[in-house]
Amino acid sequence: MKTSSTLRWQLAVSLLLPLLVVLIIDAILTYQHSLTAANAVFDRTLLSSAKSIADGARIRNGRLSVDLPHLSLESLEGNVSVRVFYRVDDAEGRRITGYDDLPPPQRPPVFYRPAYYDAEYKGESVRMIALRQPVHEVSAAQTLVISVLVGETGEMRRAFARHMLVKTLWRQALLILLVIAIVLGALHRGLQPLRNLSEEVSTRREDELAPFRAPGRPSELQPLVRALNQYVARIQRMLAARRRFFADAAHQLKTPLAVLRAQVELAEREPELPGVRQRLATMRGSLEDASRGVVQLLALARLENERGDTLPLLPLDLASAARQCALEWAPVSHRQRVDLGVQETVPVKILGNPQLLQELIGNLIDNAIRYAGAGSTITLSTMQLGEQAILIVSDNGPGIPEAERELVFQRFHRGSTARGEGSGLGLAIVAEIAARHQGRIILDETPGGGLTVRVCWPALLPES
Repeated sequence: MKTSSTLRWQLAVSLLLPLLVVLIIDAILTYQHSLTAANAVFDRTLLSSAKSIADGARIRNGRLSVDLPHLSLESLEGNVSVRVFYRVDDAEGRRITGYDDLPPPQRPPVFYRPAYYDAEYKGESVRMIALRQPVHEVSAAQTLVISVLVGETGEMRRAFARHMLVKTLWRQALLILLVIAIVLGALHRGLQPLRNLSEEVSTRREDELAPFRAPGRPSELQPLVRALNQYVARIQRMLAARRRFFADAAHQLKTPLAVLRAQVELAEREPELPGVRQRLATMRGSLEDASRGVVQLLALARLENERGDTLPLLPLDLASAARQCALEWAPVSHRQRVDLGVQETVPVKILGNPQLLQELIGNLIDNAIRYAGAGSTITLSTMQLGEQAILIVSDNGPGIPEAERELVFQRFHRGSTARGEGSGLGLAIVAEIAARHQGRIILDETPGGGLTVRVCWPALLPES
């Protein structure tokens, strides 16, 4: 299991551990009760043997003699090793027959009332009975008193108690197994609503922020559902605030940068101060980079905060979108002395968002212009391979080493072969847009040197 115990394990331990304690206590009490019952049964057998010995006492010629009833003594023995001890005394305590050192009771027994006691004899614990009664001789009109002591070791009693305990424990073990099965089944059924809620939470899409259903759930889960819904509501408010922030930031940042760039362009047209014009040209390039970086940052943030179920997807021609985007970037490529062209393409239909698709292609072209450098060639093409629609953007620039191709999709990461200025956000935006369209990106080396980017989407196949 895990480092932290599960709720089912905690509940099972909380229920079964007290049950185990009850079983142990019940086993101890059962053993004591069985031993008490065994003592009661065997004490009656001990009394019967003592009476049989007393009944065998006779007065012959004024003296006491005892005819031992061996069957009565043998009745005390069982399947286990049990030793029996006896002794018969007269009224003065003189031994008539039996064991000399058999321990007597602390007090002489009352006539016809047996006295039971426990004693130690020859290093063993024995159960003793003392019986005192008169012996009559009718012909001689004589009466004498005898005392009978009979003792036995406790093996048979303890064996009987253990036998009763084992039988009881077997029944209790079966009962415990049945209780465990019932408890585990009840826990499984009782925790099913919690598992259902957990599955509902884990299977939700990351952009699904609808509140969880509360009616119909157990009352114990209602506080958890309310807490989850409050958390979802906080996330919705936070995302709404972030969307408002990015919308405001786009307006507040893009407009001043555009105005500043326009002012720089106007200043460059002045015929005087050629040295200042050169510095203004440098400033304009920096402003363009800053404007592009702001646009990319805002686009990336907007993509990350836009919910997927609100993204409108329309049937689009990928080849047409590539040609249109190449036309838009033609002035930039011409200014940078880059040959930008589109190969003969075939119509390829996909399901996508027009604005995001233009953003994706534009970022691929921008990356190629920036990093391939002046004098390079950039080629766009499209193709359909089975159920895949593929956009290909290739250049003959320095390319990207194979070891760095996974890293360039991280924000602000620029490859070791990158030229010129750049923010390192272009491919991060491309990856995010491709993921929104269930697409994937493959970076490869252009034959003869350079970088080839393939973006693959599910093609929109005609209905048969």
